[in-house]
Amino acid sequence: MGRNLIETIMGAVVLVVAAFFLVFAYTHADLKEVTGYEITAQFSSVGGLDKGSDIRINGVKVGTVADYELDKVTFNAVVKLSISPDVRLPADTVATIATEGLLGGKFVKLIPGRAKDRIPEGGRIAKTKDFKSIEEMVGELIFLATADNPAPAAPAPAAPASQQ
Repeated sequence: MGRNLIETIMGAVVLVVAAFFLVFAYTHADLKEVTGYEITAQFSSVGGLDKGSDIRINGVKVGTVADYELDKVTFNAVVKLSISPDVRLPADTVATIATEGLLGGKFVKLIPGRAKDRIPEGGRIAKTKDFKSIEEMVGELIFLATADNPAPAAPAPAAPASQQ
């Protein structure tokens, strides 16, 4: 009977420690959605960006992707960004879709400019850079490698010895 009591106590300790680690990970993972003012940005390709994805400036989370939809006129993806109220973006901010490594998720990377005026609530980021998949980048690399090094020309045939 003493052995069952010890096993029960050890099992309870393991469960308490596991619960502690789960709470610690959840509070420090910054998984909650940022609510703030909403702005938009247009991209020709969102490349697998999800609702709830991070918006970062220099690696620091400043917002989340609230929604995205297709513009019926330009056929661009209009991404709605929810930015933290204490972050006021300059009007010349550039938005791009980046990836967290080869297999990581996508996020919106903001590169703030130096303009004095700010993007208002409901405003739009005018400058965007489109997402390039790994396949597109490899294709461009192959194209550049073959374009810079054309095939060597065949050597000119030697004149026959009788004509010398």
